[in-house]
This record gives sequence, C-alpha cells and structure tokens, in this order.
Amino acid sequence: MLDGLDEVKICTGYRLDGRIFDYLPSHAASQARCEPIYEEMEGWSESTAGARSWADLPANAIKYISRIQELIECPVALVSTSPEREDTILVRDPFED
Repeated sequence: MLDGLDEVKICTGYRLDGRIFDYLPSHAASQARCEPIYEEMEGWSESTAGARSWADLPANAIKYISRIQELIECPVALVSTSPEREDTILVRDPFED
C-alpha cells in the first residue's frame, strides 16, 4: 500500500551507460546496471483500505492514478484498495468502446 508515505515515486525511465531508456532493457546484465529515473509526487496520509468509490480516495491518490494514466497512455479501469474482491473501484468500464 502507498498510504502514509510522504511521497510516492513513479519510475519513468532507466539510465544505462549515459543513455536514457523509457523501457527496462531485456538483458539481465544490462538491467543490473540500470539506474531508475523517478518522478516524485506528494503522498497521502489517509487510508484507502476498503474504499469502493472514486470519491472515497484521497485527492493525492487520485492525482497519482491520473498521472499513471498519462504515462502509460491508457485509461485505468479498476483500482483495488484491499485484498478483498469487493474493495474494487470501477473507474471505467473496460468493455465499453
């Protein structure tokens, strides 16, 4: 869980031998030498455990999910807030056109 962290980090790339990649190189030896590049965002102290609607999430958690969507260029359909199956937020119907 990311609750309670002062900041959350998103890996946006990798630095290897002075070059920057937007993907993790496939060779294990190259991966071992990679330095991750992080984007830092403000965290949240509120608990998200058991949240079942978008409105139940802290504002910074929503910003974090929105930034993930921007980076992967794909909408997030579901957000799970606990191991319980019912604690899932349907952000967008994944089967909708």
